[in-house]
Amino acid sequence: MGATRTTSTAGPQADGDRRRVSDGAGVVVLGSCAVWSVISASVHGGRPEGVLLAVLAVAAGYAAGRICGSLLPVAALCGAALAGLGLAIGTPYLVPGPEPGVPLGHAGATAGLLVLCTGAACCAAWGTAVPALRLALRVLAAGVAVAAALLGSPAGAALCAAVLLCSLAAGAMRSRGTGIAGLALAATLVTGTIWAVAEHALPDGLAVSLQARLTAQRVELWQDALRLSGEDLLLGVGPGRFGELSPAAAAAPFPDGKPHSAPLQQLAEQGVVGLVLLGAVFAWVLHALWRTARPTPVALTAGAALTALAAVAAVGNALSFTTVSVGAGLLAGLATAQPLAEPSYDPR
Repeated sequence: MGATRTTSTAGPQADGDRRRVSDGAGVVVLGSCAVWSVISASVHGGRPEGVLLAVLAVAAGYAAGRICGSLLPVAALCGAALAGLGLAIGTPYLVPGPEPGVPLGHAGATAGLLVLCTGAACCAAWGTAVPALRLALRVLAAGVAVAAALLGSPAGAALCAAVLLCSLAAGAMRSRGTGIAGLALAATLVTGTIWAVAEHALPDGLAVSLQARLTAQRVELWQDALRLSGEDLLLGVGPGRFGELSPAAAAAPFPDGKPHSAPLQQLAEQGVVGLVLLGAVFAWVLHALWRTARPTPVALTAGAALTALAAVAAVGNALSFTTVSVGAGLLAGLATAQPLAEPSYDPR
Protein backbone atom coordinates (compact mmCIF):
# COMPACT_ATOMS: atom_id res chain seq x y z
CA MET A 1 0.00 0.00 0.00
CA GLY A 2 1.65 3.25 -1.03
CA ALA A 3 1.12 6.85 -0.25
CA THR A 4 -0.93 8.80 -2.75
CA ARG A 5 1.16 11.56 -4.29
CA THR A 6 -0.49 14.24 -6.31
CA THR A 7 0.52 17.70 -7.31
CA SER A 8 -1.02 20.34 -5.08
CA THR A 9 -3.80 22.20 -6.90
CA ALA A 10 -3.12 25.29 -4.84
CA GLY A 11 0.38 25.59 -6.24
CA PRO A 12 3.81 26.17 -4.70
CA GLN A 13 2.87 29.66 -3.52
CA ALA A 14 0.03 28.34 -1.36
CA ASP A 15 2.29 25.62 0.06
CA GLY A 16 4.85 28.26 0.96
CA ASP A 17 2.19 30.41 2.61
CA ARG A 18 1.04 27.46 4.73
CA ARG A 19 4.58 26.74 5.86
CA ARG A 20 5.16 30.38 6.78
CA VAL A 21 1.98 30.47 8.86
CA SER A 22 2.95 27.27 10.71
CA ASP A 23 6.51 28.46 11.27
CA GLY A 24 5.32 31.84 12.50
CA ALA A 25 2.92 30.16 14.92
CA GLY A 26 5.75 27.98 16.22
CA VAL A 27 7.97 30.99 16.87
CA VAL A 28 5.17 32.72 18.78
CA VAL A 29 4.25 29.66 20.86
CA LEU A 30 7.80 28.64 21.77
CA GLY A 31 8.77 32.22 22.45
CA SER A 32 5.75 32.63 24.71
CA CYS A 33 6.75 29.51 26.66
CA ALA A 34 10.21 30.96 27.28
CA VAL A 35 8.93 34.41 28.23
CA TRP A 36 6.23 33.10 30.56
CA SER A 37 8.69 30.86 32.42
CA VAL A 38 10.85 33.92 33.10
CA ILE A 39 7.83 35.94 34.25
CA SER A 40 6.63 33.18 36.58
CA ALA A 41 10.15 32.71 37.96
CA SER A 42 10.62 36.43 38.57
CA VAL A 43 7.46 36.58 40.70
CA HIS A 44 8.13 33.53 42.88
CA GLY A 45 11.89 33.17 42.69
CA GLY A 46 11.84 30.05 40.54
CA ARG A 47 14.48 28.66 38.20
CA PRO A 48 13.44 28.93 34.53
CA GLU A 49 16.63 27.37 33.13
CA GLY A 50 15.05 23.94 32.67
CA VAL A 51 12.13 25.33 30.69
CA LEU A 52 14.40 27.53 28.60
CA LEU A 53 16.63 24.55 27.83
CA ALA A 54 13.62 22.46 26.80
CA VAL A 55 12.34 25.23 24.51
CA LEU A 56 15.80 25.59 22.96
CA ALA A 57 16.06 21.81 22.50
CA VAL A 58 12.71 21.58 20.70
CA ALA A 59 13.48 24.59 18.50
CA ALA A 60 16.95 23.31 17.62
CA GLY A 61 15.65 19.84 16.82
CA TYR A 62 12.85 21.26 14.68
CA ALA A 63 15.23 23.50 12.72
CA ALA A 64 17.66 20.63 12.17
CA GLY A 65 14.82 18.41 11.04
CA ARG A 66 13.56 20.96 8.53
CA ILE A 67 17.04 21.37 7.04
CA CYS A 68 17.95 17.67 6.93
CA GLY A 69 14.47 16.69 5.76
CA SER A 70 14.70 19.10 2.84
CA LEU A 71 18.07 17.75 1.71
CA LEU A 72 17.72 14.04 2.53
CA PRO A 73 14.06 13.27 3.28
CA VAL A 74 14.40 9.50 3.65
CA ALA A 75 18.02 9.17 4.74
CA ALA A 76 17.59 11.74 7.50
CA LEU A 77 14.62 9.84 8.95
CA CYS A 78 16.56 6.57 8.78
CA GLY A 79 19.53 8.17 10.48
CA ALA A 80 17.32 9.64 13.22
CA ALA A 81 15.72 6.26 13.91
CA LEU A 82 19.06 4.44 14.11
CA ALA A 83 20.70 7.17 16.20
CA GLY A 84 17.86 7.18 18.70
CA LEU A 85 17.90 3.40 18.96
CA GLY A 86 21.65 3.46 19.51
CA LEU A 87 21.29 6.05 22.28
CA ALA A 88 18.57 4.07 24.03
CA ILE A 89 20.56 0.83 23.91
CA GLY A 90 24.07 2.14 24.44
CA THR A 91 23.50 4.90 27.00
CA PRO A 92 22.62 3.66 30.48
CA TYR A 93 21.88 7.17 31.69
CA LEU A 94 20.14 9.85 29.68
CA VAL A 95 20.97 13.21 31.18
CA PRO A 96 17.91 15.22 32.31
CA GLY A 97 18.77 18.79 31.50
CA PRO A 98 21.97 20.20 32.99
CA GLU A 99 22.27 17.65 35.82
CA PRO A 100 24.74 14.91 34.80
CA GLY A 101 24.61 11.44 36.23
CA VAL A 102 20.91 11.29 37.05
CA PRO A 103 19.48 7.82 36.27
CA LEU A 104 16.71 7.41 33.75
CA GLY A 105 14.02 6.31 36.22
CA HIS A 106 10.63 4.80 35.36
CA ALA A 107 11.89 4.09 31.82
CA GLY A 108 9.91 7.14 30.70
CA ALA A 109 12.69 8.73 28.69
CA THR A 110 13.63 5.37 27.15
CA ALA A 111 10.00 4.79 26.15
CA GLY A 112 9.70 8.29 24.70
CA LEU A 113 12.94 8.01 22.73
CA LEU A 114 12.04 4.60 21.29
CA VAL A 115 8.56 5.81 20.33
CA LEU A 116 10.19 8.62 18.35
CA CYS A 117 12.54 6.09 16.71
CA THR A 118 9.56 3.98 15.65
CA GLY A 119 7.86 7.05 14.20
CA ALA A 120 10.98 8.06 12.27
CA ALA A 121 11.42 4.57 10.81
CA CYS A 122 7.76 4.39 9.76
CA CYS A 123 7.89 7.87 8.23
CA ALA A 124 10.97 6.84 6.26
CA ALA A 125 9.12 3.74 5.06
CA TRP A 126 6.30 5.90 3.67
CA GLY A 127 8.82 8.27 2.13
CA THR A 128 10.63 5.73 -0.03
CA ALA A 129 9.38 4.28 -3.29
CA VAL A 130 11.61 1.17 -3.03
CA PRO A 131 9.50 -1.78 -1.79
CA ALA A 132 12.43 -3.67 -0.27
CA LEU A 133 13.61 -0.63 1.65
CA ARG A 134 10.08 0.09 2.84
CA LEU A 135 9.80 -3.45 4.20
CA ALA A 136 13.21 -3.20 5.87
CA LEU A 137 12.26 0.03 7.58
CA ARG A 138 9.04 -1.46 8.93
CA VAL A 139 11.02 -4.42 10.22
CA LEU A 140 13.30 -1.89 11.92
CA ALA A 141 10.25 -0.26 13.50
CA ALA A 142 9.08 -3.63 14.79
CA GLY A 143 12.59 -4.27 16.09
CA VAL A 144 12.47 -1.03 18.06
CA ALA A 145 9.33 -2.29 19.82
CA VAL A 146 11.14 -5.52 20.69
CA ALA A 147 14.12 -3.50 21.94
CA ALA A 148 11.80 -1.53 24.20
CA ALA A 149 10.56 -4.74 25.79
CA LEU A 150 14.12 -6.03 26.24
CA LEU A 151 15.16 -2.74 27.85
CA GLY A 152 12.49 -3.19 30.50
CA SER A 153 9.86 -0.83 29.13
CA PRO A 154 6.66 -2.78 28.43
CA ALA A 155 4.69 0.45 28.09
CA GLY A 156 7.26 1.68 25.57
CA ALA A 157 6.96 -1.57 23.62
CA ALA A 158 3.17 -1.27 23.54
CA LEU A 159 3.33 2.35 22.36
CA CYS A 160 5.91 1.52 19.69
CA ALA A 161 3.65 -1.24 18.41
CA ALA A 162 0.70 1.18 18.45
CA VAL A 163 2.67 3.72 16.39
CA LEU A 164 3.57 1.01 13.86
CA LEU A 165 -0.07 -0.07 13.55
CA CYS A 166 -1.23 3.54 13.22
CA SER A 167 1.34 4.06 10.49
CA LEU A 168 0.07 1.06 8.54
CA ALA A 169 -3.51 2.28 8.95
CA ALA A 170 -2.53 5.79 7.82
CA GLY A 171 -2.10 4.56 4.27
CA ALA A 172 -5.86 4.01 4.05
CA MET A 173 -6.86 7.36 5.59
CA ARG A 174 -8.75 9.55 3.14
CA SER A 175 -8.87 12.60 5.36
CA ARG A 176 -5.76 13.90 7.07
CA GLY A 177 -7.85 16.24 9.21
CA THR A 178 -9.81 13.36 10.70
CA GLY A 179 -6.63 11.59 11.72
CA ILE A 180 -5.14 14.73 13.26
CA ALA A 181 -8.38 15.38 15.18
CA GLY A 182 -8.30 11.81 16.49
CA LEU A 183 -4.74 12.27 17.73
CA ALA A 184 -5.69 15.50 19.49
CA LEU A 185 -8.64 13.74 21.13
CA ALA A 186 -6.42 10.87 22.30
CA ALA A 187 -3.94 13.28 23.94
CA THR A 188 -6.82 15.14 25.60
CA LEU A 189 -8.29 11.91 26.99
CA VAL A 190 -4.95 10.87 28.48
CA THR A 191 -4.51 14.26 30.14
CA GLY A 192 -8.09 14.19 31.43
CA THR A 193 -7.57 10.72 32.87
CA ILE A 194 -4.44 11.84 34.73
CA TRP A 195 -6.36 14.77 36.15
CA ALA A 196 -9.23 12.51 37.20
CA VAL A 197 -6.85 10.09 38.96
CA ALA A 198 -5.25 12.93 40.90
CA GLU A 199 -8.66 14.35 41.85
CA HIS A 200 -10.12 10.94 42.84
CA ALA A 201 -12.84 11.54 40.28
CA LEU A 202 -12.88 8.00 38.86
CA PRO A 203 -15.00 5.07 40.03
CA ASP A 204 -13.35 3.18 42.88
CA GLY A 205 -12.60 0.02 40.93
CA LEU A 206 -11.03 1.83 38.00
CA ALA A 207 -9.12 4.18 40.30
CA VAL A 208 -7.61 1.29 42.27
CA SER A 209 -6.62 -0.51 39.07
CA LEU A 210 -4.93 2.55 37.61
CA GLN A 211 -3.19 3.43 40.86
CA ALA A 212 -1.74 -0.07 41.07
CA ARG A 213 -0.14 0.42 37.67
CA LEU A 214 0.88 4.03 38.18
CA THR A 215 2.12 3.48 41.79
CA ALA A 216 0.82 5.31 44.85
CA GLN A 217 3.90 7.52 45.00
CA ARG A 218 3.25 8.92 41.53
CA VAL A 219 -0.38 9.64 42.37
CA GLU A 220 0.71 11.46 45.54
CA LEU A 221 3.04 13.63 43.43
CA TRP A 222 0.13 14.50 41.14
CA GLN A 223 -2.03 15.38 44.11
CA ASP A 224 0.69 17.68 45.44
CA ALA A 225 0.88 19.33 42.02
CA LEU A 226 -2.84 20.09 42.10
CA ARG A 227 -2.59 21.38 45.65
CA LEU A 228 0.30 23.69 44.76
CA SER A 229 -1.55 24.99 41.72
CA GLY A 230 -4.19 26.36 44.07
CA GLU A 231 -1.64 28.68 45.69
CA ASP A 232 -1.39 30.79 42.55
CA LEU A 233 -3.61 29.53 39.75
CA LEU A 234 -2.39 32.12 37.25
CA LEU A 235 1.39 32.18 37.78
CA GLY A 236 2.03 28.92 39.62
CA VAL A 237 4.64 28.52 42.36
CA GLY A 238 7.54 29.15 39.99
CA PRO A 239 9.53 26.92 37.59
CA GLY A 240 11.71 24.37 39.36
CA ARG A 241 10.11 24.86 42.79
CA PHE A 242 7.90 21.76 42.91
CA GLY A 243 10.58 19.65 44.61
CA GLU A 244 11.07 22.05 47.49
CA LEU A 245 7.34 22.54 48.13
CA SER A 246 6.00 19.01 47.65
CA PRO A 247 6.04 16.64 50.68
CA ALA A 248 5.65 13.64 48.36
CA ALA A 249 8.68 14.70 46.31
CA ALA A 250 10.79 15.17 49.45
CA ALA A 251 9.77 11.72 50.75
CA ALA A 252 10.56 9.90 47.49
CA PRO A 253 13.36 7.28 47.67
CA PHE A 254 15.14 8.96 44.75
CA PRO A 255 13.80 12.53 44.74
CA ASP A 256 14.18 14.43 41.47
CA GLY A 257 11.90 17.37 42.23
CA LYS A 258 9.42 16.48 39.47
CA PRO A 259 5.74 15.51 39.67
CA HIS A 260 6.20 13.05 36.78
CA SER A 261 3.46 14.58 34.67
CA ALA A 262 4.22 17.38 32.24
CA PRO A 263 0.70 18.92 32.31
CA LEU A 264 0.51 18.86 36.11
CA GLN A 265 4.04 20.21 36.43
CA GLN A 266 3.16 23.12 34.17
CA LEU A 267 0.00 23.79 36.14
CA ALA A 268 1.78 23.70 39.51
CA GLU A 269 4.88 25.66 38.53
CA GLN A 270 3.58 28.05 35.86
CA GLY A 271 -0.15 28.16 36.47
CA VAL A 272 -2.99 27.93 34.00
CA VAL A 273 -1.10 30.02 31.47
CA GLY A 274 1.80 27.57 31.50
CA LEU A 275 -0.59 24.64 31.02
CA VAL A 276 -2.29 26.40 28.10
CA LEU A 277 1.09 27.13 26.51
CA LEU A 278 2.11 23.46 26.80
CA GLY A 279 -1.13 22.50 25.04
CA ALA A 280 -0.46 25.18 22.44
CA VAL A 281 2.92 23.63 21.61
CA PHE A 282 1.26 20.27 20.95
CA ALA A 283 -1.52 21.95 18.95
CA TRP A 284 1.08 23.81 16.87
CA VAL A 285 2.87 20.56 16.03
CA LEU A 286 -0.39 18.90 14.96
CA HIS A 287 -1.31 21.97 12.91
CA ALA A 288 2.09 21.91 11.19
CA LEU A 289 1.58 18.23 10.35
CA TRP A 290 -1.91 18.96 9.06
CA ARG A 291 -0.63 21.72 6.77
CA THR A 292 2.57 20.04 5.64
CA ALA A 293 2.99 19.21 1.96
CA ARG A 294 4.43 15.78 2.82
CA PRO A 295 2.21 12.73 2.10
CA THR A 296 -0.64 12.11 4.50
CA PRO A 297 0.79 8.80 5.85
CA VAL A 298 4.04 10.59 6.80
CA ALA A 299 2.15 13.36 8.60
CA LEU A 300 -0.16 10.98 10.47
CA THR A 301 2.67 8.63 11.42
CA ALA A 302 4.70 11.47 12.90
CA GLY A 303 1.58 12.71 14.64
CA ALA A 304 0.94 9.27 16.14
CA ALA A 305 4.51 9.07 17.47
CA LEU A 306 4.35 12.55 18.99
CA THR A 307 0.95 11.79 20.53
CA ALA A 308 2.40 8.63 22.07
CA LEU A 309 5.23 10.75 23.44
CA ALA A 310 2.66 13.16 24.87
CA ALA A 311 1.02 10.21 26.65
CA VAL A 312 4.39 9.16 28.09
CA ALA A 313 5.05 12.73 29.22
CA ALA A 314 1.62 12.93 30.86
CA VAL A 315 2.48 10.07 33.24
CA GLY A 316 6.25 10.47 33.50
CA ASN A 317 9.28 12.68 33.33
CA ALA A 318 10.29 12.16 29.70
CA LEU A 319 10.32 15.82 28.65
CA SER A 320 12.87 16.66 31.36
CA PHE A 321 15.45 14.81 29.27
CA THR A 322 17.09 16.98 26.64
CA THR A 323 17.58 14.00 24.33
CA VAL A 324 13.84 13.40 24.17
CA SER A 325 12.99 17.07 23.65
CA VAL A 326 15.48 17.35 20.79
CA GLY A 327 14.13 14.12 19.30
CA ALA A 328 10.56 15.37 19.39
CA GLY A 329 11.50 18.59 17.60
CA LEU A 330 13.63 16.65 15.11
CA LEU A 331 10.81 14.28 14.14
CA ALA A 332 8.36 17.15 13.77
CA GLY A 333 10.84 19.03 11.59
CA LEU A 334 11.62 16.02 9.41
CA ALA A 335 7.92 15.28 8.90
CA THR A 336 7.10 18.87 7.90
CA ALA A 337 10.16 19.58 5.73
CA GLN A 338 9.59 20.11 2.00
CA PRO A 339 12.08 17.96 0.06
CA LEU A 340 13.94 20.12 -2.46
CA ALA A 341 13.97 17.45 -5.14
CA GLU A 342 10.29 16.45 -4.92
CA PRO A 343 7.09 18.16 -6.12
CA SER A 344 4.52 19.45 -3.69
CA TYR A 345 2.04 16.92 -2.34
CA ASP A 346 -1.63 17.42 -1.69
CA PRO A 347 -1.92 17.71 2.12
CA ARG A 348 -5.46 16.28 2.05
